[in-house]
Amino acid sequence: MKQSILIIEDEEDLLELLEYHLQKEGYETLGFLNTKNVEKCLNEEPIDLLIVDRNLPGIEGSEFVESLRKKGFTQAVIFVTAKNSDTNVEEGFLRGGDDYVTKPYNMKELLLRIKAVLARTSPQNNALLSYRDLVLDLNAHTLHVDTKAVELTKLEFDLLRTLIENKSSVLSREFLLEHVWKNDDFFQDKTVNVAINRLKQKIDPTKEKEYIKSIWGVGYSLC
Repeated sequence: MKQSILIIEDEEDLLELLEYHLQKEGYETLGFLNTKNVEKCLNEEPIDLLIVDRNLPGIEGSEFVESLRKKGFTQAVIFVTAKNSDTNVEEGFLRGGDDYVTKPYNMKELLLRIKAVLARTSPQNNALLSYRDLVLDLNAHTLHVDTKAVELTKLEFDLLRTLIENKSSVLSREFLLEHVWKNDDFFQDKTVNVAINRLKQKIDPTKEKEYIKSIWGVGYSLC
């Protein structure tokens, strides 16, 4: 399957040039001149990487990326921008960038950087998912808590994985039923409550670490 790259660049000629070179390298591309429909696209399409200019109409590019990170979007981001001071670069990384390329740039170098970031961040190349001292091996379906192996059922593993993958969000019981149980008709809210309690008992038997918190009337989140 081709990897997909979303580009936000307000200079149309440059956007078209980027798309041309990326498509030539075998990537799928989606180009945007502003951020207006980007979040909708990220919710609907499997995007592997964003290339983002910082000088965008309406909102500064790194501020937009920061807002995406707060909403739980984890796709890799490369800033490609004329903002080239040390402060600018540091700001870009602090707001969620995985790499930072300044204009004018060498296209070959950019393509190499894109390849390197995708190799490091693509799900198929990253079989470990971690949060605090919890480490899930997605291939082996194992969990280690502070380096100690903890046995989980498939349901518990999928539940913890979903919580970690959405660690910046509060997940409703309905969301968990749909994404973990794959069916929100037969199962009920108490099904989620029981499973969460069993998972908490396994990963935090002494109740000292409090990985998972309940938000009354809303759902669950990591803490």
